[in-house]
Amino acid sequence: MHTSLPDFRMPDEEQVQLAAEGFRLLADPTRIKILWALLQGETSVACLAELVGAAPTAVSQHLAKLRLAGLVRGRREGTFVHYSAADPHVRALLTEALFHTEQARSDT
Repeated sequence: MHTSLPDFRMPDEEQVQLAAEGFRLLADPTRIKILWALLQGETSVACLAELVGAAPTAVSQHLAKLRLAGLVRGRREGTFVHYSAADPHVRALLTEALFHTEQARSDT
C-alpha cells in the first residue's frame, strides 16, 4: 500500500532514535511543567522550583538532563543561571500533547 504513495518516506534510524529519546525525556510531569514555565520566559532554578512544586535540587537535575538534550539553555549572570526553552518547536510539541489530553478527557 505505501509503495503507491509518491511522497511516502520513513524516517531514518537516527531520527527515530533521537525522537524516542526526546519523548523519553518528556515523559516526566515535572519536566513538562519546567518546560512549560520556560516557554513563558527566562527564569531561575528557585523560581522554577516554586512553580512546579519541587525542590531546587530536583529541578536542577531535571534541567541538566533537558540541557543535555538541547531542550533548554542556561545563561550565566554572576553566580546565577537563568534558563529558557532552547527550541520553539518545544512549544508546539507541548501544546499538542496538552491539547490532545484535554480532548481525550472531554471525550470520556
